Amino acid sequence: MAFGGFDQGDTRPLQSDINMVPLIDVMLVLLIVFMITAPLLTHSIKIDLPQASSAPNQEKPETVTLALDEAGKLYWNNEALDKATLPARLAAAAARTPQPELHLRADRGTRYEVIAEVMSEARNAGIEKMGFITVPEP
Repeated sequence: MAFGGFDQGDTRPLQSDINMVPLIDVMLVLLIVFMITAPLLTHSIKIDLPQASSAPNQEKPETVTLALDEAGKLYWNNEALDKATLPARLAAAAARTPQPELHLRADRGTRYEVIAEVMSEARNAGIEKMGFITVPEP
């Protein structure tokens, strides 16, 4: 950097730019330091791990089919069921481990209100997985 003196006879303008050479020198020194120390930080310990060849044990949960016909009758795994005993059956199924999946199978003419009530009772009993069974069109 240039500094102006007290002499008024100097007609050169003042220099106000930053001298970049010292900053570049510092940057190059830091780059060299990091290039030397980086390989030293990645030390690893070689260990001989045991090999295991077992597959995870996955159990398929049992499925419970709950059918609803157009008249509002319920069928638990193809057995006739009263509406009064449905909450007890759902609670017993929810208490099992692993919990079975509930598959709902309803007639085309079944009212949505009945299906919604059954789904609500199943959710209140603690059934986690529910699904609908449909017939695909040919």
